[in-house]
Amino acid sequence: MSTVTPTVRPTRSVLARRGLLAVVLSVLANGLVLSLVLASGAVQPFAPLSYPSVLFLSGAGAAGATLVYGLLSTRVENPDRTFLRVAVAVLVVSFIPDIGLLFGDPQATIPGVLVLMAMHVVVAGVCVGTLTRLGRPATAV
Repeated sequence: MSTVTPTVRPTRSVLARRGLLAVVLSVLANGLVLSLVLASGAVQPFAPLSYPSVLFLSGAGAAGATLVYGLLSTRVENPDRTFLRVAVAVLVVSFIPDIGLLFGDPQATIPGVLVLMAMHVVVAGVCVGTLTRLGRPATAV
C-alpha cells in the first residue's frame, strides 16, 4: 500500500533559487560534456556542437523548465509528478530537431547528434532533480 504525500508548493523565492541552480548546473554539466567530447576527438565538431549554442540552449532549456514547473505548481495537485511527465514528453520531442540535423546539415554525424541528444537528457535530469527534489526533507522508504 502506497501513501500519497501532497507536494509542498515552493514559494517564488525558492522557485527562483532552484531555477537559477538548474540553469547554472545545466550549463556547467553540458559545458563539461562538450569539453570531454571535443577533447576526446571522438566526434567531429559542427555548429550545433559548439560552446555558444550548447551553453545558451542548455540555460534556455533550464529557464523554460523552471517557468513550466512554476506554472504547474500553481495549477495542478501534484506538480512534481506532472512536471516529470511533461519533462519526459518534452525530452522526447526535443530529439526531433537533432535527428533532423542528419538530413539538413551535411556536417552532422550520427555520433555528433547522439551527443546533442545526450545533452538534452543532462538538462532534463538536472531540471527534474533540482526543481522537484532539492531542499526537500528525506522520506523513509
